[in-house]
Amino acid sequence: MRSTSLAIHQKIARIKAGEKPRVLDLFAGCGGISLGFAAAGFTVSAAVEFDPDAAASHGLNFHTGDPAHAKARDITKTKPDDLVHELDLGPTAEAFDVLVGGPPCQAFARVGRPKLREIDEHEEAFKHDPRAHLYIDYLRYVEAFAPLAVLVENVPDALNHGGQNIAQEIAEVLESKGYVCRYTLLNAAFYGVPQMRERMILIAYHGDLSDTVTFPDPTHWIDLPPGYEGTRSVALKFLDSKIVDDAHSYVPAPKASPLLPPAITAEQALGDLPVIDARKLLKSGDLRRGARRFDTPLPYAKAPHTPFAKLMRTWPSFEAPPALMDHVIRYLPRDYSLFARMNPGDQYPQAYEHAREMFEQHLALLAKRGQLVKPSSKQYDEIKASIVPPYDIGKFPNKWRKMWRDQPARTLLAHLGKDSYSHIHYDSAQARTISVREAARLQSFPDGFRFSGTMNPAFRQIGNAVPPLLAKAIATHMMKTLRQTERETADEPSRATAAVS
Repeated sequence: MRSTSLAIHQKIARIKAGEKPRVLDLFAGCGGISLGFAAAGFTVSAAVEFDPDAAASHGLNFHTGDPAHAKARDITKTKPDDLVHELDLGPTAEAFDVLVGGPPCQAFARVGRPKLREIDEHEEAFKHDPRAHLYIDYLRYVEAFAPLAVLVENVPDALNHGGQNIAQEIAEVLESKGYVCRYTLLNAAFYGVPQMRERMILIAYHGDLSDTVTFPDPTHWIDLPPGYEGTRSVALKFLDSKIVDDAHSYVPAPKASPLLPPAITAEQALGDLPVIDARKLLKSGDLRRGARRFDTPLPYAKAPHTPFAKLMRTWPSFEAPPALMDHVIRYLPRDYSLFARMNPGDQYPQAYEHAREMFEQHLALLAKRGQLVKPSSKQYDEIKASIVPPYDIGKFPNKWRKMWRDQPARTLLAHLGKDSYSHIHYDSAQARTISVREAARLQSFPDGFRFSGTMNPAFRQIGNAVPPLLAKAIATHMMKTLRQTERETADEPSRATAAVS
């Protein structure tokens, strides 16, 4: 008890003395949260990430490729003591000031408050409920490292996941350990990210540091499409339900004003990047089937055209290289002409109709040349397969979408690693899905940020990431609390400290 109390107050004292808060990023991915916190003045001391490519990316960008930091680690098998020993970070309770991360919510489905508390309080209980591993290990890291602040990021469904409010359950456990917690839903587009991405954000401060939690004010304005408001309503429905009869830690997000600068659009984010004419590359043979490696430089064609583009090329410590190595696209020869024909906002049903028209026009052209193609013939089927996508329009209608140039992009998902049809470039002349570097721009990763692996792993890392500019807004706001005056003296530890101990 006394040692934890002392560690808490030593951390507060060192930050008050001007030293940078030290961050441990759990479920770190390639480092979206880490990048935002580093930009806000934090030191990214370590990370835990299971995926080898993402772990390699994190180590490459934040620890100059140091093998110890680029190593993939399984949080369920990596004890806090072992982590600090491997990285030579000193005593466990003194190693970090802030813990951040986004544990996957799927592993925690239907565990519930009583079970969560049971698992948290009994060290061996998790063996009987493996679904709870990831959240419980996150909370155990909090127990071991006694941070001054905690950030948890997740999807909005964390507020209503199979009828349970995971965010509230985490908050209650953290509050039992002496933290004050609040959570809300923030959309990245309100914070300068050229993407409409809704996320649950939970912030907790140790009771000796603060007794209040607030969230950053928006810097940009957008009237979100109905789908995003619908997602938010579903997530919040559980909080309004009659079965919730106790207090909760949710607070509404800070309101954005129409007087703020408009949200960053796709064209403002991508317009200065080198043009990639997919049909031209296909015709010349320069675009072929196979893994896309980051081994071909593509120089910039023009200077940054917007403040956002300039930021992406001048981000401190991640300045743009002379030429991009990861501005690479998928090989989709059947669909390039279809992409050119689609209108902004078109989804798969509209794309399918365009393809059917193209198919009928092709048959008519052949007929004009005297080549009659009989329906259901082998030739008919072959021509149709070369033009018309085979997917049922009744299933996953929003799997395809052509972007608007004058709006932020829709949410990027990890599924980018599979096909990228959810983000077809707005420029019909280029007629393609977005490149790895364009996906990174839409997430607000600067051009000097490098992704380990080939194209598919890079897309997956980007889709899974927290947008760095959103993370920076949160981190900058949290820094103000961390720099404030200590609530109580080290000689008079609060009840909150005792609870943590």
